[in-house]
Amino acid sequence: MTTPPLSMYSSEIYLRGMAGERPPFPTDLSAFESYAKERMEPEPYWYAAGAAGSGATNRANLEAFDHWRIVPRMLTGATARNPQTTVLGTTIPAPVLTAPVGVQGIMHPDGELAVARASAELGIPMILSTVSSYPIEQVAEANGDGVRWFQLYWPNDEDVCASFLSRAKAAGFSALVVTLDTWLLGWRPHDLDHAYLPFLTGKGLATYFTDPVFQAGLDKAPEDDMQAAVLRWLPMFTGADHTWENLAFIRDHWDGPIVLKGVQHPDDARRAADAGMQGVVVSNHGGRQVDGAIASLDALPGVVHAVGDRLEVLFDSGVRTGSDVLKAVALGAKAALVGRPWVYGLALGGYDGVRHVLRCLLADLDLGLALSGNSSLADLGAHTLQRRR
Repeated sequence: MTTPPLSMYSSEIYLRGMAGERPPFPTDLSAFESYAKERMEPEPYWYAAGAAGSGATNRANLEAFDHWRIVPRMLTGATARNPQTTVLGTTIPAPVLTAPVGVQGIMHPDGELAVARASAELGIPMILSTVSSYPIEQVAEANGDGVRWFQLYWPNDEDVCASFLSRAKAAGFSALVVTLDTWLLGWRPHDLDHAYLPFLTGKGLATYFTDPVFQAGLDKAPEDDMQAAVLRWLPMFTGADHTWENLAFIRDHWDGPIVLKGVQHPDDARRAADAGMQGVVVSNHGGRQVDGAIASLDALPGVVHAVGDRLEVLFDSGVRTGSDVLKAVALGAKAALVGRPWVYGLALGGYDGVRHVLRCLLADLDLGLALSGNSSLADLGAHTLQRRR
């Protein structure tokens, strides 16, 4: 049986429209942020939407996509098409993964559980953040047979770190994504203006608070002495940068694929390959860490040129639409991590909101692939794009 194209979501919407039903949320994902801003509380909204400093890096991420334009080709026979790809040996329906966004419980009570369910249903790999609102094992249960990776904010405690990795492996997380660019929190004016850091009240710390090694360092359970638990967490999370030599510890405690997230310089990508990593994510953390940094899309070609034949290059930061994903793939990314759009969907509608956003993105991607005259991702390349003057 042939799998229905991802673009069928648009047909479903039109058919429901014949019965007087309209989509529960907007379908223009590029405008979803402003739609969410009018409906969310300011603290969680800005936690998701905010950026470092003046916001220059976040703006650069978006502008970089606009600098590239797709050049459609005609009469290519793209009626039958296949947007599938293989990432770290796993075939997925489209080059899309859900990015590792932390503390999702401030967006919706179901948080990571809703994302785990929606991702599994659509066949999209989910990347779970270390700073999750639910324990690793509970998210894995919600994800069922889905593909899931674990993102590591590298703890400054080797025993706790090893425990996290052991738990993630036991819970069926098949790949490890090590975030390199957030060993300190960047200067984030919107969070500072609201004096809002949810972790300081224990939100987003379920991975830590349910960990036996972390708990062993406390006199009381976190629920009985939240302040002591947070004070144990804080120096473990922030304040110490690691080195390339420290990667040996991660390799010793994780026997699956390892991907380094936050790579933007070709030399760092080469060092990742030399260290035996299986992938890198070209990312500036959605513009949340360094103000005035290079846009991720501008960094992508250099990284692909440096290591694209040695490991898998993934992309993150600034993705809002299906066309954005196609542009990243055309510039050499194997797949793209998507974050903010479905985070707003989660805030506004839980599981239904996440599912709607992801289906919109996938349908947009499928239609963009077809109408630009391409039958598969293999057809995409530098020839697919033109730099806007």
